[in-house]
Amino acid sequence: MSVEKKWTIEDVGALYKRPLLDLVYEAASVHRAHHNAEEMQMCTLLSIKTGGCTEDCGYCSQSVHNDAPLEKEILMKTDDVLAQARKAKESGSTRFCMGAAWPKVLDGRAFDRVCDMVKGVSDMGMEACVTLGMLTQEQANRLAEAGLTAYNHNLDTSEEFYSKVISTRTYQDRLDTLGNVARAGISACCGGILGLGESEDDRISLLHTLCNLDPQPESVPINMLVPVEGTPMAKNEPLDIFEWIRCIAVARILMPKAMVRLSAGRLTISKEAQALAFMAGANAIFTGEKLLTTPNPEKDADYALLGELGMKPRAPFKDEQEAA
Repeated sequence: MSVEKKWTIEDVGALYKRPLLDLVYEAASVHRAHHNAEEMQMCTLLSIKTGGCTEDCGYCSQSVHNDAPLEKEILMKTDDVLAQARKAKESGSTRFCMGAAWPKVLDGRAFDRVCDMVKGVSDMGMEACVTLGMLTQEQANRLAEAGLTAYNHNLDTSEEFYSKVISTRTYQDRLDTLGNVARAGISACCGGILGLGESEDDRISLLHTLCNLDPQPESVPINMLVPVEGTPMAKNEPLDIFEWIRCIAVARILMPKAMVRLSAGRLTISKEAQALAFMAGANAIFTGEKLLTTPNPEKDADYALLGELGMKPRAPFKDEQEAA
């Protein structure tokens, strides 16, 4: 999705600071102009390689720099991953996302196996997404050839606050990987994490960067920090829920065609707040008991909520089908 309008930081700041209900009303209008407001994309996320990551992300239980009680696991076998994908499909998920705790992709048998997983997921009619850390242009091309739908690589926060969160890679490293993904013809799944200790200005800056990526992200995950014991951010104060809603609404207005995805942290958010988030333009959720290593609402609870709201799961590859 190409950038239809260049937004200045002043534009984004003014939008962000509008009265919340006015903002949600505008976001709901934008959402309905570009999407079926009764549909929700259902996604499943599986950790295919857990722990042992050499990055020092302050929020992450999988970093070797942190002392979170997490058992390190080796890369899963392809057949086991595809069995999980089939189970997710039978449960109604249309996108299957696979995450490996790698700082960057290394060529070799492990990456070959991930490409086989991508092909297997794609062949069963699901959208395939991976998050593997930084990757080169050649690696992005290989993933595209395997049938990858989207590559997740979050910016996490603003460029200004980034060094307070991570020191082992730069903001530009992340932008370079997103560039490689775009040139390979793969959609970007790119968002951030709220509640890292950032300021309002940092949230505005993150949204400004996201909406000016070219092409804009196809999917924008809005995560709430899940504090994990043993990480530097274990004692962070929870972000006010209205700030979460505000970011979702602004993301919808700035990136009207994107899937705005409610990701980590949803387990502690009331169904009423989630309904307001859907009203503000969120139209994708992760379903299943776990997001990599953090708890997530049970599938039955998600489907019950959608039923209460009169919503239904979105079909896979819907955009491509409508364009045909």
